[in-house]
Amino acid sequence: MNEERHDALRSLLGAWSLGACPPRESAELERHLRGCAECAEEAARLRDAAGWLSLDEPLDQPGSLRQQVLDWCLARRPAELPVPAWGMPYTAETAKLDALLRDLGPEEWQEVAELPWHGGAELLRPAEVLGRLTAVDGFLALALGLPDPVPAAAPSASAPAPVVERRVPPQEAAVPAPMVPRVPPQGGPSTAATARTARLLADQAGLPPQSVRARWRQQTHDLVRGAALAPQGSTPVDLGFAVLPLRDAFVDRALECFVHGEDVARAVAYPYDPPAPQHLRQMVELVVRLLPRALAGLRAARPQPAGAPGTAGATAVREPRRLRLVVDGPAAGEWLVPLDGERAGPPGGEPVASMVLDGLELCQLAAAHRDPDRLPVGEHGDRAAVREVLHALPLLSRPRAL
Repeated sequence: MNEERHDALRSLLGAWSLGACPPRESAELERHLRGCAECAEEAARLRDAAGWLSLDEPLDQPGSLRQQVLDWCLARRPAELPVPAWGMPYTAETAKLDALLRDLGPEEWQEVAELPWHGGAELLRPAEVLGRLTAVDGFLALALGLPDPVPAAAPSASAPAPVVERRVPPQEAAVPAPMVPRVPPQGGPSTAATARTARLLADQAGLPPQSVRARWRQQTHDLVRGAALAPQGSTPVDLGFAVLPLRDAFVDRALECFVHGEDVARAVAYPYDPPAPQHLRQMVELVVRLLPRALAGLRAARPQPAGAPGTAGATAVREPRRLRLVVDGPAAGEWLVPLDGERAGPPGGEPVASMVLDGLELCQLAAAHRDPDRLPVGEHGDRAAVREVLHALPLLSRPRAL
């Protein structure tokens, strides 16, 4: 066997260890391993490592092992259809959530996760959390020309679709646990997502949890393939509260998948890692880009007197303001955030305030999983502007006013 053919067979070892080689290549490689001690040793090492990825293994294994094996494989055989960088956070977070769900037993599927939102919280079992994720991810599916996972609304229904009213029954009938009230129906832009979630939860109510998981996981695979076929990420996606380019919509969905995955992990007392630094950075950048909309939504809910900062009359009194946002931690960076909206004109001069906080905490606050009045924040300058930004961020969790 010449050296070129030897190297070609050796490059298949990573895929072979994961059972991803076609039968013909597997047979040829296995014949080669019987006569090549060097390749056989490497194959044994890789097969042992891949064994940690077995469906039957517990969740608490080295978190980087799977990525190391995949990186090794891709270094020798590049992906024919690579996932764009903006699709990687979604790919990683859905895989991480699936690993958690794969490890759940029957009793754990019955645990109740609390999903805080701006203004309230929902109590859902893990399969219902997947229903929520599937329904909203369906907006991306529609934009990519994929099937909608949500059943169509009844044609005779002239009134708005009902909000989900099902409650998770208490696990101990003798002493019912007090329940956190769900977010009351708000109407407005988030109604579409709420109605879609209600229809999908009703549709999957009788399914076993693993069937719900399989539906959700298949959709995530389809979406990632769709992202690979649209690498520019410019396709508009209507999320109900805003129309975002596909690249931003994928990062938005990755953030929600992480947040709700952590909600489920907390309910079943499992460990759950934060996003990788490069993925967290993309989430932080998206939150910063959406922050002006959140500020506008906050002011719309709390009308300001004429001439106050951010109102039409304020532009004649002062220049449009901006805040310096400094993010610490793995997603470190610095941004200048306009405080008075695009209509106020381009901001100028020095920032009126500076705010410093951790990137993961910023994302958790945007998901309404942190209290803006208790979050550790470094601040300097106009304290009112800092407080306004902190209280606007949780609106991104239920953007009814954006």
